[in-house]
Amino acid sequence: MATLRGALKHAFNAFAYRPDLSKADSGLHSAGGGYGGSYGGGRPDRQQPHFGNERTIISSIYTRISIDVASINIRHIRTNEAGRYLEDMVSSFQECLSVEPNVDQGPDQFIQDLVMTLFDKGVAVVVPIDTVTDPRSSNAVDILSMRVGWVVNWMPRHVRLSVYNDKSGLREEIVMPKSSVAIIENPLYSVMNLPNSTLQRLIRKLNLLDVVDDASSSGKLDLIVQLPYTVKSEAKRQQAEQRKKDIEFQLTGSKFGIAYTDATEKITQLNRPVENNLMGQIEFLVKMLYSQLGVTQEVIDGNADEAAMLNYLNRTLQPILRAFVQAMRRSFLTKTARTQGQSIMYFRDPFSLVPVANLAEIADKFTRNEIASSNEIRGVIGWAPAEDPKADELVNSNMPQADPAALEESVDPAAPAPEDVMGGAFDDIESELDKALEDLGIDPDEEVDDEAP
Repeated sequence: MATLRGALKHAFNAFAYRPDLSKADSGLHSAGGGYGGSYGGGRPDRQQPHFGNERTIISSIYTRISIDVASINIRHIRTNEAGRYLEDMVSSFQECLSVEPNVDQGPDQFIQDLVMTLFDKGVAVVVPIDTVTDPRSSNAVDILSMRVGWVVNWMPRHVRLSVYNDKSGLREEIVMPKSSVAIIENPLYSVMNLPNSTLQRLIRKLNLLDVVDDASSSGKLDLIVQLPYTVKSEAKRQQAEQRKKDIEFQLTGSKFGIAYTDATEKITQLNRPVENNLMGQIEFLVKMLYSQLGVTQEVIDGNADEAAMLNYLNRTLQPILRAFVQAMRRSFLTKTARTQGQSIMYFRDPFSLVPVANLAEIADKFTRNEIASSNEIRGVIGWAPAEDPKADELVNSNMPQADPAALEESVDPAAPAPEDVMGGAFDDIESELDKALEDLGIDPDEEVDDEAP
């Protein structure tokens, strides 16, 4: 009962914390709720652009990258003294990363939401919502659920965040210390989020192209009617306006859009495509954006070879994943936890891009060189582990394995040790050399002068 009472006493929910803004100082400090000067719209050292939603090229790139990032596992682990992976931690934070970050999202959906927010806003935040202890008073926080948010205001030690509250069903703003949330900045910020970046220029060109397309497909006829008289006087202009209205009435009132004109009137059709260089500029910007993001059209289409996928992984996915794990490691693991070997790392399946034809050869090399056991290879293929205990051992099945018990029985206890046998052989050789020197009249123990001629 004492344990339950203590857990309820220290339990914390981020949305339950509401600072008293009435006690804030005036001026710049009033906007931050007494935490210092705040800055709206983005980080104080960067001009946060307003992202324009584009629903064709840009959204497909974002979706592809977010899916690929979500396919790489991020885990709470324990390492050895050398910093190598030892085992997965059994913790509520590991449960959030691998099973259920919150009541609305799975782990893949959470990472996709995090990537899309990172690309859209430039800065994304992993916010612990339900924790065992108050993150404002202690760094040792056991996270029970977390959400993706973005920064509304920056303060010296705090941030005002926009986060979805699953209790009220609304997106609300909360103030949290910077040390208790994982603030992640887009590694590709200068390419995607700056006002004059390649992505923003491409979005503006695509918007212009949409305007041109809308104008060309608006349904207007763009007709010029040449009347058989001049329209310099006011009366003739009124007569021309009336004639134009008559033609419009005939076209709109007719079932098939048919109108008649006088034999002396001449009609010129102007509904022709307008030639411009927008498409050429867009194609140039798309190629430049692909090169700066490390993405190719083959990667988007799913036809990229191994070299292109490796370049895409190293130049695009790994910087994003490193930003994720570094921010979480810094904010969610205390110094004591890091000293104990706890860490947060990402792990990619090395066999995900391997063709089936090459998998057998790779499995043979891994098992023959005792890098992986047979059951570990079976797990990669998707087969159930074998019950044979030998399948969990790092042994080369192609080589004969000696039985330790039989080897001990084959050894004669009375036989001399190998080092004794070798020592005796050297003694015999030395005695033979001494005898040969004595036959030549040379004392074997006499010192020889190296400098003598």
